[in-house]
Amino acid sequence: MALHFERSEFDARRDRLMIEMADKKLDALLLFAQESMYWLTGYDTFGFCFFQCLVVKADGSMVLLTRSADLRQARHTSVIDNIVLWTDRYGANPAIDLRNLLNDLDLLGKRIGVEYDTHGLTAFNGRRLDEQLQTFGQIADASGIVNRLRLFKSPAEVAKAEKAASLSDDALDAALPLIKQGGDEAAILAAMQGTILAGGGDYPANEFIIGSGADALLCRYKAGRRKLNKNDQLTLEWAGVFHHYHAPMMRTVLTGKVSKRHQELFEAAEAALTAVEKAMTPDNTFGDVFDAHAKALEAHGLTKHRLNACGYSVGARFSPSWMDMPMFYQGNPEPIAPNMTLFAHMIIMDSETETAMTLGRTYLTTETQPKPLSRHDLDLIVR
Repeated sequence: MALHFERSEFDARRDRLMIEMADKKLDALLLFAQESMYWLTGYDTFGFCFFQCLVVKADGSMVLLTRSADLRQARHTSVIDNIVLWTDRYGANPAIDLRNLLNDLDLLGKRIGVEYDTHGLTAFNGRRLDEQLQTFGQIADASGIVNRLRLFKSPAEVAKAEKAASLSDDALDAALPLIKQGGDEAAILAAMQGTILAGGGDYPANEFIIGSGADALLCRYKAGRRKLNKNDQLTLEWAGVFHHYHAPMMRTVLTGKVSKRHQELFEAAEAALTAVEKAMTPDNTFGDVFDAHAKALEAHGLTKHRLNACGYSVGARFSPSWMDMPMFYQGNPEPIAPNMTLFAHMIIMDSETETAMTLGRTYLTTETQPKPLSRHDLDLIVR
């Protein structure tokens, strides 16, 4: 079996989930998020683009409802013993198959939690699910249960994150010699992703961000490549990935001369990230971390050039995004606690002068100050 953790690790996760289910008086939990299935059982697939559901009962027993294409996938990558298939055919409604399965599991009239907030359950399928369950039992939105359990990393998970961070560093090392006048974004991107894969890593849950010139102000991937000029700016956001665990980094790298505006924005970004590190302690909340970032940039007169979030939790994620919850934004009451892996990014985009500056890396929280997982320093990179 292609398991990336010991069986005892999965048993401990199941036991933690059973405690949460008992606390919320749930007789069963319907999991649709691929991250939840992977965390709980090791099940590794992109088949969540179709309807599938992992049913977890209060006694810890589990049944996976999926398609034939994922039968062997589940057997090979997970600890799931009981797998039921729904059949692809014209007019198929797998929500009916799920209702029948729940009936077979003696869950009629019981309190059932549903993981609605996930890309693994489209609005279309969610409506079909509700149609089948509205008279079946007591249905509750249980979207955040496994997400919050996943927020706190075990020692085995921390080891995965540390390996991912090492791959992130390797990717930056591979990119730097190619960042120069005439350097091709395509070659830079290929070197970074190739280095991670060659190092035993995986594809990321979303595309790497790469953009130079005016495109350096973008915070998302887009199609199209260009070559760097003598005095240019290149924004990169990437993640080393190991067994689906992500450790993102973000930098804006300059070629040629450093403009006065670039220097100003870098100093502000560095000050903001330093403030965030000081706030990323167990006596603060995710909202406090965002406030530290906002105040630092306000002191530099950059409020209108910043974003309304400055990072988020990271871990094992699947497409379409490596971003996890909770996020650093205003008023978020979630407490900082030890053994979280958190990505903090300082993103300053001055559209008036078309000047970009970013600075970000992944941290492991501790009882005191967070531990950066990158071996790279925070100096401005000029090629």
